[in-house]
Amino acid sequence: MAQVKFFSGEQVPLEMHKVRIVQKLNLPPVEHRLKAITEAGNNTFLLQNKDVFMDMLTDSGVNAMSDQQQAAMLIADDSYAGSATYTRLESKLREIFGMAYFLPAHQGRACENILSQVLVSPGSIVPMNYHFTTTKAHITLNGGVIEELVSDAGLEVVSVHPFKGNMDIARLSAVIEEHGSNKIAFVRMEAGTNLIGGQPFSLENLTNVRRVCDKHDVLLVLDASLLADNLHFIKNREESCKDLSIREITRKMADLCDIIYFSARKLGCARGGGICIRTEELYRRMRGLVPLYEGFLTYGGMSVREMEALTVGLDETMDEDVINQGPQFIGFMVDELQKRGVPVITPAGGLGCHLNVMQFLEHVPQAQYPAGALASALYIASGIRGMERGTLSEQRDPDGNEVLANMELVRLALPRRVFTLSQVKYAIDRISWLHENRHLIGGLVFTEEPEILRFFYGRLKPVSDWQQKLFEKFREDFGDSL
Repeated sequence: MAQVKFFSGEQVPLEMHKVRIVQKLNLPPVEHRLKAITEAGNNTFLLQNKDVFMDMLTDSGVNAMSDQQQAAMLIADDSYAGSATYTRLESKLREIFGMAYFLPAHQGRACENILSQVLVSPGSIVPMNYHFTTTKAHITLNGGVIEELVSDAGLEVVSVHPFKGNMDIARLSAVIEEHGSNKIAFVRMEAGTNLIGGQPFSLENLTNVRRVCDKHDVLLVLDASLLADNLHFIKNREESCKDLSIREITRKMADLCDIIYFSARKLGCARGGGICIRTEELYRRMRGLVPLYEGFLTYGGMSVREMEALTVGLDETMDEDVINQGPQFIGFMVDELQKRGVPVITPAGGLGCHLNVMQFLEHVPQAQYPAGALASALYIASGIRGMERGTLSEQRDPDGNEVLANMELVRLALPRRVFTLSQVKYAIDRISWLHENRHLIGGLVFTEEPEILRFFYGRLKPVSDWQQKLFEKFREDFGDSL
């Protein structure tokens, strides 16, 4: 990776790509934004994209494709069975990860469904560094219980620890010994722990997890959806890996795992997913569920054009100048917000910039979903769509009690190679204004609460007229400006 210095001394990320196709954006006026978020039930998932200026909801399926990816889509072989497109993708995955078997699926949660149905049974335990929403849902639906074993540093909001996604090795050993290895469905490591700020784990930590798994004869499964960001951080933060290539680090990680699954909506910048499997025995146990739920074994519910794009995207993921763009932009945004006194998760992780809502809105109780309230307020103030990652993203316990999240975050995803620096600066400006006026923001309550994955389509309303007051303050400060 080239180190670029600016003569002026300014430190800003330098895009290592040029824009050749553009998509027009619309910034609706604040009156329209207030109306839109109300109609969406204060759930940013339910906003219409025509009403969104900067879509920072997710990096899933909205990353920019390269020219080489788009060109590859033209050679797709759309045969139902025996497709050459599948063979090219399978060969690329085998080359990168070194695993003999591959099952395609339409996206990451489809992989989780297959893994959970095959490996999880009532009463089984799944230790992991941290859960993801759909992962937890699939495991619990199959009768399993998760044990979150992230290191203590993982839940420290402000930190300089380079690998807050590490698993606590001592606690992992204790959990396996307490329950017995026959009760452990598998150990799961998530590259770039999504719900605690996209924080990575180290190669050293993964190696230690493998040792514990070997000792107790337990499977090790890697969720590699955010692998690209994790690779960047290992390369730049782990001393023993600084002289290794991204491809070498990837192979070292893969060699430690029994199964690797991923969402291609994140890894590879296409749409789809897959499971890479080391042994034939495990492959045969899972294989029958692909045609049942996804499609035939050589497409698995994926478009063959997306499969061609994924094959190229996986190869591009091995290029540090490609995968460093997201973390560098996120790092810039985090640093600039910190300078302005805005509470954010540190150090900067992958996936996006994460606002620390417990400090941002310390006057709003967790039971009133402060992260959801801040996401709504940010949309009103800017037209930016972020995502709540807090108590609203949890699910109630079997008795119907609210489960308060460890963190209340608003995640502002930076899809790879999508936004310009001026757009990121606009987001920083509006977030800073919102922080100055945070006392105006109140909480939310449900008007419609689904039982499963409620954050996707539940509806809420403000507990008071705080949104109207925020709108009036915006007009006072910005006049007729958007």
